[in-house]
Amino acid sequence: MNKPIRALLAVVSFIISIHLILSFTHEDYGRTTSLSNIKAKLSPNTSGHSTTTYDYDDLPTSHIPSFNSSNIRKANATFVILARNSDLDGTVRSLRDIEDRFNRRFKYPYVFLNEEEFTDEYKMRVTNIASGKVEFGVIPHDHWYQPDWIDEVKATAGRQQLVNDKVIYGGSVSYRNMCRFNSGFFFRHPLLQKYKWYWRVEPEVRFHCDVKYDPFLYMEDNNKVYGFVITMYEYIKTIPTLWEHTKDFINLHPEYVAKDNSMNYISENSGASYNLCHFWSNFEIASLDFWRSKEYTEYFDYLDTKGGFYYERWGDAPVHSLGVALFAEKSKIHFFSDIGYEHNPYVHCPADDKVWLEGRCSCDQRKNFDYDGYSCMKQWDRIAD
Repeated sequence: MNKPIRALLAVVSFIISIHLILSFTHEDYGRTTSLSNIKAKLSPNTSGHSTTTYDYDDLPTSHIPSFNSSNIRKANATFVILARNSDLDGTVRSLRDIEDRFNRRFKYPYVFLNEEEFTDEYKMRVTNIASGKVEFGVIPHDHWYQPDWIDEVKATAGRQQLVNDKVIYGGSVSYRNMCRFNSGFFFRHPLLQKYKWYWRVEPEVRFHCDVKYDPFLYMEDNNKVYGFVITMYEYIKTIPTLWEHTKDFINLHPEYVAKDNSMNYISENSGASYNLCHFWSNFEIASLDFWRSKEYTEYFDYLDTKGGFYYERWGDAPVHSLGVALFAEKSKIHFFSDIGYEHNPYVHCPADDKVWLEGRCSCDQRKNFDYDGYSCMKQWDRIAD
């Protein structure tokens, strides 16, 4: 073999060696120079449209949306987590999911609320996970605890009846405090006054799919006010008088009822009775301004005077659902079919195979609650179509 050929082979061998080293040690270089990538770039595009797609997981870190990036549009939004110090481990698991599946790319802030001060350990562990700003707040006494004007003899009798009926949380005062707070006070907390949107997250929930777009901006850009993933029936024994009081309120203020409302989602007979359907409020992406509106705040204040949060066991899910179904146009309510979510024992798992695959979902589609016998998805479908 003559010298020029040996020299050429030596150069080629050197180049190949450098290429292999760079491929193993520099991920971006390896991806860019892979055969599949080169083939994709050289293949003819017969559609006449650009075939470039962007996946956040395939982008260099510099292209992932950053909380401090001035060129990334973000909504005025936050996560809201109501929790106790004893919920720490469950909260950490929820945060790990929402960070991995969504917020590591968008870095939205968090507001944690508790009826007492969070411990230093709680603050340290959740702040260590969160990619966005974290604030901790104590709930004002009057927003959390049972009001003094409640007839305790009547309230005790109501709790005991639900215990006898084996209704979950039937005897719990703290659960009632939580439901009343979430129904009418969380959006009044000082730490939330600067925000327009919130995403409610609870301890011990799972987010099963990647969320590669910004749901807050989707809501804002599409004139939505409320987003949900699960809808179901409420226990009638917990809210026996809620609908009658609601009808009394809308009879007092018919002007508050939206023209194109969702009455046919919450009633089978144009409002004569309530069918018990509600949005499961442990997942909500919604407008804080809607809850702050005159229509909703007056509705809540009216209900609060009836004492049903303590004499019965009114939940924030039916109260929120009735409020948004009556006072917002149905087009402003959105079903996030693509967000995989689990709050034991119920799971929403995307039914569309393409969505499930592209979201790298970990949930079992066979366990999707959407059309379970206890689900109200069929009632939602009939007004959403």
